[in-house]
Amino acid sequence: MAVRGSKRVIYAALIGNSLIAVTKFAAAAYTGSSAMLSEAVHSVVDTGNQGLLLYGMRRARKPADAQHPFGHGREIYFWAFVVAILIFGLGAGISFYEGIVNIREPHPITSPLVNFAVLAAAALFELAAWTVAFREFRRVKGAAGYLDAVRRSKDPTVFTVLFEDTAAMLGLAVAAVGIALAVYLDRPWLDGAASIGIGLVLAITAGLLAYECKGLLIGEAADPKVVAGIRRIIGEKAAIRAINELRTLHLGPEDILLALSVDFIDEVGSAEVEETINDLESRIKAAYPSIKRLFIEAQSAEDHRKSLEKNRAARAAAGGGSS
Repeated sequence: MAVRGSKRVIYAALIGNSLIAVTKFAAAAYTGSSAMLSEAVHSVVDTGNQGLLLYGMRRARKPADAQHPFGHGREIYFWAFVVAILIFGLGAGISFYEGIVNIREPHPITSPLVNFAVLAAAALFELAAWTVAFREFRRVKGAAGYLDAVRRSKDPTVFTVLFEDTAAMLGLAVAAVGIALAVYLDRPWLDGAASIGIGLVLAITAGLLAYECKGLLIGEAADPKVVAGIRRIIGEKAAIRAINELRTLHLGPEDILLALSVDFIDEVGSAEVEETINDLESRIKAAYPSIKRLFIEAQSAEDHRKSLEKNRAARAAAGGGSS
């Protein structure tokens, strides 16, 4: 996913949420609505989250150094995970608290039309930001389904904003329904119940984001299509008998580490091995620019098998005999 596209999505959400937050706080103070206050907090949290994503993107661009020889690309995954924590801890937590307080001590909502006007304006802002995020996400997902595209995505910035904006629109709907029922049924506690509903929406969103970011933090392999393409390139080399091992790891959205172990045919000399490895590196990086680091090991299949068995035995011994 292009960095420029990711930034455009985040800036759109940042501007929209900043404007929405101010408007919601003013409406909450004027009308005394618990649900509106929860929505205002939600918008503040989202605004801060977009700032954290931009900070994470800047940190991820730092060059490699002695302490971080593979660069800082995975910082974006860390900050996306922090965003999920903030959505749950601040957004959902404050919404739950505010809802419980309002249910225990309900008070009437004054000037409900102000709330509805603010919610309508907020919905327009959120829809605009959501549309930008959705278009960018649809542009890069290709033929994959939406859920599958989120699961396979290695760039958390766009789908994080998309999740946030979707949660924001759902929260606005919950707030509108809660305020309307509280006013027209003369049940002020329903305003607090709507605040709890907003908290549930945020908690679920935070859980989904945390789950997706966890895999990226731990380390995910490249897309299966990329792996298959690498195998095809290697398979075209007559000097290579077989691939012993092919491992990929995303160090960032556009930064893949590739480690190869290949078995050359016996007749190949050292000069041809070196030439083949150099050509493989050039062709693979040309076909897949995201592969920034490539390590190729020439090893017979038998030696590779023995090495794996030795490693398994060492792990079993370290684990008290378990495999």
